[in-house]
Amino acid sequence: MSVPVLSAVAPALSRAQVRPADRAAGILAFALLTALGAFVRIPLPFTPVPITLQTFFVLAAGIYLGGRDATLSQLGYLALGAVGLPVFAGGGAGAGHLFGATGGYLVAFPIAAAFVGAALKPGDSVARATAVCGIATLLILALGAAGLAAFLGVGVERAMALGVLPFLPGGAIKIAAAVGLVARAPLAR
Repeated sequence: MSVPVLSAVAPALSRAQVRPADRAAGILAFALLTALGAFVRIPLPFTPVPITLQTFFVLAAGIYLGGRDATLSQLGYLALGAVGLPVFAGGGAGAGHLFGATGGYLVAFPIAAAFVGAALKPGDSVARATAVCGIATLLILALGAAGLAAFLGVGVERAMALGVLPFLPGGAIKIAAAVGLVARAPLAR
């Protein structure tokens, strides 16, 4: 038996009228939350990619803002970093980070946020929300590993070992947390 999550917290989600100022506030909030997530950073000695909370906020943006606004929030986050604000992992800044070791992950953020926001609908179950967030997380990891492979000049197997496998346990925790939030807080999109 599946438990309806989204319909329980926002039964009229598809008919909700959100004011432009509220939409803008949500977009800005999730851009800034993703930036804050970059400062919760656990470096791993065997890879140039740290564990951060950014992907949790990418998933949450998709859940709470919907596809369009979640995408805008993540593009805003990338723009803040590209113009020189220290919002990337470890306080990194500059467009060069989009082409560095973590560039593939960063580029995947708006894509994953858009996917989550577009894929989740009123009445979706916890299982569906978990699957959608899981696919989005795997998308981030896959694009991240591809970027890491290109940056380091390594093959697929090494890129998986450095850029995917170490992040699967934390990814599962972030998925559970994001899905747990949607079951307990009203959606505004």
